[in-house]
Amino acid sequence: MDEIKELLETRQYTSLRQKIAEMNEADVAVILEELETEDMLKVFRILPKDLAADVFSYMEVENQQMIITSMSEKDAAVIIDNLMADDATSLLEEMPANIVKKLLANASPETRSNINHLLRYPEYSAGSIMTVEYVDLKESLTVEQAIARIRKVGVDSETINICYVLDAQRRLLGTVALRYLLLSEPDDIIGDIMHENVISLHTLMDQEEVAAQFKKYDFTSMPVVDNENRLVGIITVDDVVDIMVEEATEDIEKMAAIVSSDKPYMKTGIFETFGKRIPWLLLLMVTSTFTEQIINIFTEALSACAALTMFIPMLMGTGGNAGGQVSVTVIRGLSLGEIEYRDVPKIIWKEMRVALMCGLTLSVASFVKLMFFNRVGLMVALVVSLTLIFVLLLSKIIGCTLPILAKRIGFDPAVMASPLITTILDALSLIVYFQFATHMLGL
Repeated sequence: MDEIKELLETRQYTSLRQKIAEMNEADVAVILEELETEDMLKVFRILPKDLAADVFSYMEVENQQMIITSMSEKDAAVIIDNLMADDATSLLEEMPANIVKKLLANASPETRSNINHLLRYPEYSAGSIMTVEYVDLKESLTVEQAIARIRKVGVDSETINICYVLDAQRRLLGTVALRYLLLSEPDDIIGDIMHENVISLHTLMDQEEVAAQFKKYDFTSMPVVDNENRLVGIITVDDVVDIMVEEATEDIEKMAAIVSSDKPYMKTGIFETFGKRIPWLLLLMVTSTFTEQIINIFTEALSACAALTMFIPMLMGTGGNAGGQVSVTVIRGLSLGEIEYRDVPKIIWKEMRVALMCGLTLSVASFVKLMFFNRVGLMVALVVSLTLIFVLLLSKIIGCTLPILAKRIGFDPAVMASPLITTILDALSLIVYFQFATHMLGL
C-alpha cells in the first residue's frame, strides 16, 4: 500500500500501472477503496482495460457509482459491457434512473438484453441474482466438439466447470462436468455421458432458499429454470456467499431491533443511523407502558411489602434472558431449515423440560440467596422462587413459539427476537409475580 501511494505521489504512473497489473483484482479493489476519492479515480483510470472491469466488480456499490458517474458515458458503458450480467444488474439497480438510461443506451445490445432480462424478476429472487453467462451444449455433440465450444464461449462465461445440456427448446436435459469431458474419449457423445438427474432452482425462489439449497447439495453452481424447465441462468457459489452475509446481517440487525441497512457501519451517516434505530426504540418504549400499567395496578401490594420491589429487575431480566436464549436458537434453526411449523409440539415439550430444570436450579439458588444474604421473610423468598419457575416456563414457551408463528404467517422470525420478546415477558413476569405475592402474602 505504501509503495502504491509513493508511486502515485511521485507520478510514476507507468510503474504504478505495472505494479497493479501484477496484483490480484480483489487486492487492487481494497487498495483503491483505501485511497482518497481523487486518487482512487486517478488510479482506476490508468488500469488496463481487461483488469478494470474485474477490479470494479469487487468494489463497494457507492465507489462503483462514484467511478461510473465520473467517466464518460462511452467509457462507463465499456465497464458495464465487461461486467458479468448479474454484477452489472446489481450496480444499475442502485443507480438513479437517468444514469441507468444513459448507460444502457451506450452498452452493447447483448448487455442491454441480459440486464433487462434480469431486471424482470422480483428483488431477492433467484432470477434477480443469477447470471446468464454460462456454457450450454447440445446432447448430440461429441466431446471434441464440446471442448471446442467451451474454448470459444468459455472466456465470457461465469464458470466452465459445469456445462449445461439443452434441447432445441432450451429445456434442461442434464449437466456435464469439465473433468468428465477431459477424461472421456473425443468421439463420445454428450448425451451418453451427461448427468441427467439435475437439481435446479426456480426463477422465483427466494434467495434465502437458494442459499439453503447450495448448503444442502454442496454445489459450486446451480442452474435456474422457468416454469417450463427452460434454462434461463445459473447461480454460482460466490453469489451465495454474498447472500449468506446479507441475510445474516439482516437477521442480526432485526434481532437487535434495528431497521436493516445495506451500507457498512462506517459509511452510514448519523441521521441515517438515527432513522434506522428510532422506529423500534419508539415501538418498544410504547409497549413498555403495559409494564407501567401493571406496576400501577399493584401499587398497594408494593406499598404493603416494599421488599417485593427489590426483586422486580431480577425477575424481568431473567425472563428476558431466558426468552432471548431460546428465540435465537429457534430463529437460527428456522433460517437453516432445521425447524418447521409441524415441530412446534416437540419444541414446546423439549423447552418445557429445559425450563423446569433451569427454573428449579435458579429457584433453589435464589431461595438460598434471599434467606441468608438478603435476610427477607420465608414467604417473600418463596414468592420470588416460585415466580422464577413460572417465569422460566413462560419465557421458554413464548421464546420458541413466537418466531415459528411469525414465519408461519409470513413475517421474518428475526423480528420476534430478544427486544420484542423481552418486552412481552417483562409484562407477563410482573403479572405472575404480583399474583403469587397477592395470594401468598395476603396483600
